[in-house]
Amino acid sequence: MATLSGAQPSANVHYSLIGADVLKEMPPLDITELIGKEVSIHYQNEIHCTVTGKVIPKAFGDGMGYNAWIKAPSAVESVLRPELSRIHEGVALRDFAWEQAHHNQPHCVYVSQTSGFKVGVTRSANRPYRWHDQGAVGAIVIADVPYRQLAGELEVLLKSIMTDKTNYRKMLQFVDADISALESWREECFDALGEAYESFFDETSEPLAFTYPVTFYPEKIKSIRLDKIPEVSGRLVGVKGQYLLFADGSALNLRNHSGYRVLIEW
Repeated sequence: MATLSGAQPSANVHYSLIGADVLKEMPPLDITELIGKEVSIHYQNEIHCTVTGKVIPKAFGDGMGYNAWIKAPSAVESVLRPELSRIHEGVALRDFAWEQAHHNQPHCVYVSQTSGFKVGVTRSANRPYRWHDQGAVGAIVIADVPYRQLAGELEVLLKSIMTDKTNYRKMLQFVDADISALESWREECFDALGEAYESFFDETSEPLAFTYPVTFYPEKIKSIRLDKIPEVSGRLVGVKGQYLLFADGSALNLRNHSGYRVLIEW
């Protein structure tokens, strides 16, 4: 989980790692304080479902067992495809109360600079943390809308002029936020959406720039998984997005290991 310290519009990103002993939340670990130290992560060969706590052979979504994944409110299809949400009509795809609380809420459509420039949507309450979560060095809001489906509708239209994907290797390289380009993209998005959505346009929000706790960016990046390499050791040189970055170029995606039981030593 990312927490922000610093003034807007430019800010330093600070991360805390929130772990759990099965389903009992543990005190947060200030992972930023470990940068520059030798860190070892030992996989204990157990995965616990993040919904039920049961030991599972394989994780789906954010660390769920299969049965939980096909039923859990937080794994509803409109999480990945917001244009499918219908809760604003009073129709739940999976769980009425959860979708009311998470999807029938104000959302924003934005352009962020990660590996390149991409369009995305998030609940308005999630910014700027959503951008820290994806490792964006800059972001600008395009539109503010009252519910998730409408945000998804705008995102689908904007995919015709830009991507909604991030290349993690490029994201884990050093790059400065291009404020001018973000402002130009906002204008291009306004033009692409046209008058039909003009009432939702955000023309006043300032572009934001973020600096990450990374002391060194290796030239070559190799993503590693604990299933294949159960022990990861090395000098931690940074944290960006969901990745721990080591001096030898190894990059460990923490979200991809939700539910994994590990021992961390430093």
